[in-house]
Amino acid sequence: MAEAKVSNKGLAKRMRDLAAQRGDHLGTTHVSVQRWRDGAGIQPKTAAIAAAALSAKLQRTVAPIDLGFFGKSEPAAPLAVGYPASSADALAMLDGLSEKSAEVSGSGSFVIAEGDLSSAVLSWMVARPDGIPVERAGGQRVGMRDVRAIRTAGKMFMELDFQFGGGHGHKALRHYFRHEVLPLLDASYSEKVGSALFGAAAEIAQLLAWTAYDSGNHRLAHQYLTSTLRLSQVTGDRMFGGRILANLSHQANYLGNHTQSVQLARAALEGAQGRATPRAMSMFAAMEARALANLGDPRGAGRAMNEAERYFERAGTAEDPEWLSYFDSAELMGEFCHCFRDLRQRAEALLHAERAVNETDPKYARTLGFCRMVLAQSQLLNGELETAVATASLAVEAGDSLQSARFQRYVSDFQTEISTQSAHPTVTAFSEQVRAALARLDEE
Repeated sequence: MAEAKVSNKGLAKRMRDLAAQRGDHLGTTHVSVQRWRDGAGIQPKTAAIAAAALSAKLQRTVAPIDLGFFGKSEPAAPLAVGYPASSADALAMLDGLSEKSAEVSGSGSFVIAEGDLSSAVLSWMVARPDGIPVERAGGQRVGMRDVRAIRTAGKMFMELDFQFGGGHGHKALRHYFRHEVLPLLDASYSEKVGSALFGAAAEIAQLLAWTAYDSGNHRLAHQYLTSTLRLSQVTGDRMFGGRILANLSHQANYLGNHTQSVQLARAALEGAQGRATPRAMSMFAAMEARALANLGDPRGAGRAMNEAERYFERAGTAEDPEWLSYFDSAELMGEFCHCFRDLRQRAEALLHAERAVNETDPKYARTLGFCRMVLAQSQLLNGELETAVATASLAVEAGDSLQSARFQRYVSDFQTEISTQSAHPTVTAFSEQVRAALARLDEE
């Protein structure tokens, strides 16, 4: 790209134009290009278009391998989802996953096999509840007190995640899950206790997926999510299953797989319709809006945001589960400001980002960090360089959020955007601040 003198935005446009000439639709944006440069996965067909676009600009042949995609030979083999056939298989898979560290080794491409993912989603959509296993004779007897203990632990770990990032508590959480939670599922309990127990276990498994995702281990996170989706079938909890699909949508969008992200969000909406509270449905619709915004579809994103808003207006009409308590009006504003930023709608991006920052409870430190970085990008869109850098500096100064791999990428994206003005004193000072903050993080 440096040799071709083409920016992220310029390459994205060239790729869209080239795809259109071939009769295809491509939703690549400057955000997608930056994410590929950061090591996110890319589909082989999209990589071929990127190579062709740069070949035309450079007037020589460039192959995907020359761009650093797919290692030294073949494209990365798509990850087989391996959707568990039974609840016992799901528990066995979760047991195996809980032995694995969330540390990221290497930065290879991460691609989900479309057919496998579609099969997993379809299996969940048409599934009937497995039902709670019959009572076992003898052994440990589990009661609601045990369930309350798991939920209390889950709440504590979730607070750690929000405050310090996924890398902070993942190791302790997987040890707790493997040695304290999973054994209880093989114990003896009534149907009422068993239903609550499987629900609490699924919440811990979901948090393991989220902390792995936030740590940057996308393969592990995805495997946790698909096995947890299967676990939700035990009790037929469609709202929780929709939450897992929304998480899968969030991850796919982050990795640049925007069309897949749209489909997953819509599966959550359709699969949980009539079984989820308005607040949950608002979250699912917001995920669809995020993906459509990244696809450069302002009309579709606007429709999905309106749907999310309409659902949220009725959020007080139903009792929500505890795991959904974080999704308040500030969180919804945070989702919307991402949408408007990605659509490059300057005024709306600025308005919603300011609201998100002002309304977010400081206890959600990572979320506040994300919103501040989006506010900084929105201010940059409006030509306010010094204000944008000052806002980004506040986000970095908080420090705790830097333990999130996702937050670090927000900072990296912003640095890329301001790199054209690297000689500006404000930009220079910010770059030094980031270097110092990351150095402190290593020391800690």
